[in-house]
Amino acid sequence: MDDARDRGLTLNPKYDDHGLITAVVTHVTSGEVLMVAHMNAQALALTVETGLAHFWSRSRQSLWKKGESSGHMLGVRDIRIDCDQDAVWVLAEPAGPTCHTGARSCFFRRIRPDGLSAVDEPGVDAAH
Repeated sequence: MDDARDRGLTLNPKYDDHGLITAVVTHVTSGEVLMVAHMNAQALALTVETGLAHFWSRSRQSLWKKGESSGHMLGVRDIRIDCDQDAVWVLAEPAGPTCHTGARSCFFRRIRPDGLSAVDEPGVDAAH
């Protein structure tokens, strides 16, 4: 265990072999998970610097600012890093739907024994 990284107050992200860390984004007020993405050092620095969420697209191999084309930016209210500094938690205020599908959250479906169902589907009990 690296005490300086695990317990200290110096930012020292532990990026993976591709130079990325996982970023979990939740709604600052409701706590709802909005999305999970990846950040490289530049995306993390821009997020801290601008107060708007930036990520690294693994499929496009490029930096992107969330909402740049849709206008649905994620205004960052707090950023936290986990104990071994290999994941960040972004608490954000979305300026519209977070998911590229137009859904409020990217986690809009529930896995059930008979397949997928919409999370907001009326009359569906989350426990079943």
